[in-house]
Amino acid sequence: MQLASPSFAEATRVFARIGLLSFGGPAGQIALMHRELVDERKWVGEEDFLNGLNFCHLLPGPEAQQLATWIGWRLHGWRGGVVAGTLFVIPGALVVLLLSALYAVAADLAWFEALFLGIKAAVLAIVAQALLRIAGRSLDTGFKRALAIMAFAGLFLFALPFPLVVLLAGAAGVLAAWKRPGWLALKPAAAAGERGPRPWKATLKAVLVWGAIWATPIIAIAIGLGREHRLWDIAMFFSQLAVVTFGGAYAVLAYMAQEAVSGFGWLQPGEMADGLGLAETTPGPLILVTQFVGYLAAFRAPEPFSPFVAGLIGAGLTTWVTFAPCFLWIFAFAPWIDRMRDAVRLKGALAGVTAAIVGVIANLTVWFALHVLFARVGDGAAGAVRVLVPERASFDWRAGSLALVAGVLIFRLGWSVPRTLAVCAGGGLLLGLAT
Repeated sequence: MQLASPSFAEATRVFARIGLLSFGGPAGQIALMHRELVDERKWVGEEDFLNGLNFCHLLPGPEAQQLATWIGWRLHGWRGGVVAGTLFVIPGALVVLLLSALYAVAADLAWFEALFLGIKAAVLAIVAQALLRIAGRSLDTGFKRALAIMAFAGLFLFALPFPLVVLLAGAAGVLAAWKRPGWLALKPAAAAGERGPRPWKATLKAVLVWGAIWATPIIAIAIGLGREHRLWDIAMFFSQLAVVTFGGAYAVLAYMAQEAVSGFGWLQPGEMADGLGLAETTPGPLILVTQFVGYLAAFRAPEPFSPFVAGLIGAGLTTWVTFAPCFLWIFAFAPWIDRMRDAVRLKGALAGVTAAIVGVIANLTVWFALHVLFARVGDGAAGAVRVLVPERASFDWRAGSLALVAGVLIFRLGWSVPRTLAVCAGGGLLLGLAT
């Protein structure tokens, strides 16, 4: 098939359109790009599109945004990648910023709290749906199911750090790929064809340039505000998060919620569910929920700025350190894609992490359920085991009822996420104001 070669201006217009229409999570966003770029315009071949997608699955961060960046790079080099990846994020980032600012000043109002009662209940069904979809796609062997169970137990029962769980799962995947590839359902690597010189120069250039871009605001904060400032904590935490966000936003939410709520004390437990509900209704990658956290964290410790200005800086900083690494990964490793395609042990690491992510999302589902359905949740400890224990008397029947409605709408009637969120938000508003 003869592929078309779009001009830079034409590619920019199309990627702007994709950014505005990229609702529906990674699956919907990838499907949209496939239709626009492969089926209709024939800018990318089917095999190249799938190879690029598989490559992006190997990287930390939002795979749909990175796929857009990679396609832009294939079409017009660095400038094409920067434009495609940035336009994929900007529309959603602006909407999340606006909603975060509104949330920060209206969260204590009765009507606003009632509205988000329904949104949080709908989030339970949304996360449960994500869990079942990923489990059905990923856990096709007994070894993968065992990794998922161990990841859940490590997080829920022993409070292991999320990066450690990812590291151990990746190591287990590498070992299995080496000794027992059948445990991961890996196919044998194809024979390598003739390849050109290794692109070390391009990789080194990308690492230096985008490493500097990533580090610039962090250095500015260290010099201007010091390492004791809230913005420094935001920069360092979300930079770390950008390196371990394998498995998409749902996977990293459990770790982010644990640190933002229990570790730093930036948010209350229910506010994490509120943020996810906001991000579900906007275009762009779901990982933009990090911007909501960054805005509130800075808004609540604004000195020497006003709360609104601090929130803007916190949101911008969070978005910067979340997505600058995505460009680094793409521009550093994209020249290696043909060589990485047949790296069995690398595929094993990815398979191991993907299986463990199911356990991570299961932990997130339980965590959300307990904090949405019960007003008070405590810790029960027995030796090394620590379990969240809800106070039964604090059960919120309104949240439980709305979560049940959301489950029926999504699982039985097949409603879309925005439609379900709208109905449950309206139901929460009615129940909240009537009781």
